[in-house]
Amino acid sequence: MSTAEFHGYVGVQSRGLIALPASLRERLRLNEPGTQLEVTERADGVVELRAAVPVPAEQAWFWTERWQQREREVDAHVAAGRVSAFDSGEDFLESLDALEPEQ
Repeated sequence: MSTAEFHGYVGVQSRGLIALPASLRERLRLNEPGTQLEVTERADGVVELRAAVPVPAEQAWFWTERWQQREREVDAHVAAGRVSAFDSGEDFLESLDALEPEQ
C-alpha cells in the first residue's frame, strides 16, 4: 500500500454521519467549501466514496462531453504548434474573414 492510500475504520453515527480522518480530508482536499462525496453501492457489497466538487449550473455547458471533446482537440492543436498569434483584434477578425466557409 502506498503512502497516498488510507485504510482504517470510521464509525457511523445514528443519523448516518461519518467523520473522515483529518489527514485524509486534507490530502484529498475534502475541507474545501462545496466539496461532496459521490457514493456508489456496488453489487459485491462495497461502498465507494469519491470526492466530487459540484459544478455550478451556469458552468455545466463546459463539462458536456461535446465541449470536452472540443477542448481536447484544441489541446492537440496547441501541442502540435498549429496556432496563430495576432497583433490586434482587427488582424484576428481579418484572418477569420479569409477562411473558407465549411460546407
